[in-house]
Amino acid sequence: MQTLILTLHVVACLALIVLVLLQSGKEGMGVIFGGGNTSLFGSTGAGGMLAKLTAFLAVLFIITSLSYNVLTSSRKSDDSTILDVKLEDVQPAPAAPVAPAAPAVPAPAAPAEQKSN
Repeated sequence: MQTLILTLHVVACLALIVLVLLQSGKEGMGVIFGGGNTSLFGSTGAGGMLAKLTAFLAVLFIITSLSYNVLTSSRKSDDSTILDVKLEDVQPAPAAPVAPAAPAVPAPAAPAEQKSN
């Protein structure tokens, strides 16, 4: 189901981009700064086939966006996260037994001085 909605969403996105780019502007830059007609859809009414198809694809885009969001957020992930991990009580590790000290090896004795008589 998620794959179907995601595919439909991508197709609607691409078609919406193409349809918006195909439409011509109404009056140029004057519309941006408040110029132009005061009617809701301009002087030509609700628009032709491109405008109606663009509105349909915009509604489809919103519906697929919301439905994909609902489908992916309600699904519980099987993967664990750091928030799911319970911390264990930290207990100090038992001290390792101390091995008996090895006997020190005596240093080699210096050669004894010979006594002369």
